[in-house]
Amino acid sequence: MVENRPFPAPTAGGRNSVEVRMNTTVRYSATVPVGINPLGRKGMVSTPHYLASQAGLDALRRGGTAVDAAIAASAVLSVVYPHMCGLGGDSFWLIYDAARGELKALNASGRAAASACPEFYEARGFKAVPARGYLAVNTVPGAVSGWDEAFRLSRESMGSPLSWAELLDAARGYAEDGFAVGHSLAHWLAVDTSGQGAGRGLHQFPAFLEVFCKENGRPYAEGEILRQPDLAQSLARLAQNGADEFYHGGIARAIADSMMLHSGLLTVGDLADHHADWAEPLRVPYRDLTACSAPPNSQGMAALEILNICNNIDLAALGEGSADYYQAMAEATRLAFQDRDRWLSDPAHTDIPLDRLLSPEYGREQAARISLEKSAGPLPPLSPGGDTVWLGVVDAAGNAVSMLQSIYHEFGSGMVAVGTGILLQNRGCAFSLDPAHVNRLEPGKRTMHTLTPAMLLKDGKPRLVCGSMGGEGQPQTLAALTTRIVDFGLAPQDAVNAPRWLLGRSWGAPDNDLKLEGRIPESVAEDLRRRGQPVLMVEDYTEIMGHAGAILCDEDGLLQGAADPRGDGQAVAL
Repeated sequence: MVENRPFPAPTAGGRNSVEVRMNTTVRYSATVPVGINPLGRKGMVSTPHYLASQAGLDALRRGGTAVDAAIAASAVLSVVYPHMCGLGGDSFWLIYDAARGELKALNASGRAAASACPEFYEARGFKAVPARGYLAVNTVPGAVSGWDEAFRLSRESMGSPLSWAELLDAARGYAEDGFAVGHSLAHWLAVDTSGQGAGRGLHQFPAFLEVFCKENGRPYAEGEILRQPDLAQSLARLAQNGADEFYHGGIARAIADSMMLHSGLLTVGDLADHHADWAEPLRVPYRDLTACSAPPNSQGMAALEILNICNNIDLAALGEGSADYYQAMAEATRLAFQDRDRWLSDPAHTDIPLDRLLSPEYGREQAARISLEKSAGPLPPLSPGGDTVWLGVVDAAGNAVSMLQSIYHEFGSGMVAVGTGILLQNRGCAFSLDPAHVNRLEPGKRTMHTLTPAMLLKDGKPRLVCGSMGGEGQPQTLAALTTRIVDFGLAPQDAVNAPRWLLGRSWGAPDNDLKLEGRIPESVAEDLRRRGQPVLMVEDYTEIMGHAGAILCDEDGLLQGAADPRGDGQAVAL
């Protein structure tokens, strides 16, 4: 019989009464070039692409707010990182308004079309919503509505001096004049036009081929110049006419016309009915901080449940990078994901017992269920997905943004709305066609979302702004960043560089196991196998672990940033 050795509980004082440090003797160096904790006092921007980071920094230099910088960076990412985000996708935000001392969540995810229902797909012989093609497009793109709502807050509460058009200018320039294709985009263009595997034949779609492949049909390679004139024109129209152009104007009509030509679902009425929503963030205590994320339909509840469980474990006593540490994190993740998969959907259609799931009492109960010596077993199989970007900004006034924008699978549905250059997301393939499933497809419903923005507050103000792309990996990476910075005192870049794990499936990875990056010692991996963990060793700095970032805010105003060497990112400071 295996002994159920309990984890050490937090003690009063000491490491669990946390004083987050700006320096550490623990270093995680990389075998690839990485940044070294940029420091600033007037602003910090972290994104997964250097051109987007520079656009955000330029907005701050011109007197813009953290929200302005986030919009400018997000717009550039929509051009230079089209495999992960775009105007045809969704976004979730956490925004700290320093003037009001308030943290707000913004849900800019789209709802299902009025005609979207299981019967529509079943009549066409589908047992699941397809991942590619026009029938994969069954939800309204919400990202532009998120820019619009956030910009209103920036002007009305934060006193932004910048215009809406100014924030889109850099993105329009890169679309019109072109940019050098980076490593990540080149890699996924090659993969998704290879014809090797399901969904890897995007070059078969004429509109995709026209934008992302050269005249000879070959996808753009790293270092080649990609121009997107139709997308530049769409950005110019948005700059001139505002977000109404996307939901009520010419862009809306072009999207609907493309859908109608291919017997799709979205209509001008669906686009006109869309709106983003402000919401109260979810919160749980973590040590002497408050961890915050977006409420459902975001999976922020899972990220916070992991931390709520870990708040009852003395992780510092286990040792960073030890088998005990990975065991604790994997088992907390397993418990949180079981609750997520049972409950997570659109709260307008489903009652979700968040007060119970995120209560201190439940966190203690869950922690008590964890065995240090034995895994509780595998997770049920889940579909892999999806593609995302995280970006974070803090400005000199103390305003802060943690935001994710996504088109779900790489390049989303693969469908480009004719004449717009806009790739349309396939987020709706996360819906189930099973009428008994909590996330069943229904007209006007928002699907469960992997997007998980995070922010940790100290005395009501941002202390750690962080996030990551990576599907199921997002809550786990947030837990990794939080515990490594808070419990072990790692600097942000060291926490981002550190070897990561991933339990379950994620973007680009169909295996439902416990993946460990190769820098984790084999002795640790073998110890975890002995405990029943389904360990799979993967390469160092693999993209399947996501592209993470973080900004640590010192009480004296010093900002420390990090971007992930697994992507094309950069953290830049003023």
